[in-house]
Amino acid sequence: MALFGNRENAEAAALHQQLVAAHGTIAELRGWVGQLRGAGTPALEAELRDLRAAVEKSKATYEALGASRRQLTAELAAVQSGLVETRELALLQEVGVYEYAHPLDDVLAYKDALAELKQRIKAAAKADAVTSQVNWAVNGSVKEGQRLGRDMAKLMLRAYNAEADNAVRSVKPHTRESVKTRLTTTRTTIGKLGTAMGIAISADYHRLRLAEIDLTADHLVKAEHEREQAREERARLREEAKVVREIERERARLAKERAHYATVVAKLTANGDLEGLGRAQAELDKVDRAIEGVEQQAANVRAGYVYVISNIGAFGPDVVKIGMTRRLEPMDRVRELGDASVPFRFDTHALFFSKDAVALETALHQRLAHKRVNLVNARREFFYASPAEVKDLLVGLGEDHVLEFTEAVEAVEWRASESGRRGQASAVAALAADGDGDLSDDGEE
Repeated sequence: MALFGNRENAEAAALHQQLVAAHGTIAELRGWVGQLRGAGTPALEAELRDLRAAVEKSKATYEALGASRRQLTAELAAVQSGLVETRELALLQEVGVYEYAHPLDDVLAYKDALAELKQRIKAAAKADAVTSQVNWAVNGSVKEGQRLGRDMAKLMLRAYNAEADNAVRSVKPHTRESVKTRLTTTRTTIGKLGTAMGIAISADYHRLRLAEIDLTADHLVKAEHEREQAREERARLREEAKVVREIERERARLAKERAHYATVVAKLTANGDLEGLGRAQAELDKVDRAIEGVEQQAANVRAGYVYVISNIGAFGPDVVKIGMTRRLEPMDRVRELGDASVPFRFDTHALFFSKDAVALETALHQRLAHKRVNLVNARREFFYASPAEVKDLLVGLGEDHVLEFTEAVEAVEWRASESGRRGQASAVAALAADGDGDLSDDGEE
């Protein structure tokens, strides 16, 4: 029994110690609570109030800035809507294929239309181009007020016409819409400035001036188109003249050669040299066939050579030019194309004779129309195609008069130039490295 009593006393002592420790912890916690409820509490509450006030102020500032931003955005949009793009580069980047506002047949038709329109503009300027509604008195006189209104209307019309005349003088095909928008903005501005006097440029007069801008732009495009046609026609005539001269020279050469062999045949016939006569007669027949071929080509204006050439140094890979020439020696035309206007000579991939070279060239152009480099001017005969593609088209067309066809791009001059440039770059790098070494050696000396 004593043993059990001692154990119970030990457990009671341990529990008593735990209870004392718990009371100590409680007392410590109560001390912290009292401290927090004491002098530090007002400062914390004041700091909290300041923080809340700062937050509210920040919210108000943010809302004010948001409202200001929305207002500025609206003002910017309003200003941008009134701005007219006038930068040439920006307008050129936006322009597509030009569409005529008033399609006419030729430049003379546009000149006549512009002359007639100018007469209508003059008549409208004297009539109802501008309106004015002033019914208040100036210096006690309503008539004086109305006269002042008319004078101001004339002044406003002068300003509008000055802008319209400048638009007509400066308009270009790619700036047409920009110029029209600027003139419309001028009319709107005059209407705002003349609100008090009821001054406004009439809609009919404004339409006439806009039509004048359209006609002027159309006239410029048509004139350039006709100049381009004239240049092409002059080039064609020069080419035809070269063909005629070449044919005449070939006729003269063959006639001289035929006369020579005819003389030989006559002498051999007189001498009875049958073996020599046979050889001379064969040469004479050969010359006669050549003369016949030249005469046929001279008579048939559609006969000629279709060529496929490329210039990787000038136009890059997979770009070919497909053209046609009536020259007796077609390579003369290819060499002319590779003159000083391009940095390298052309490579000839295909060269073939056709009795209807015009139709064959047209057929190739039509099949490669979707690969034209210049989609505006069809007379520029360059296409994004490889020589192999053109060869396949020729096979499909059944062309069997191919004199030469080479798919490989030699580009000798371009490749040599590229090699030379690489060599120059290597030499410069080597010199730079040697220069650094020399400087180091000089320093050691």
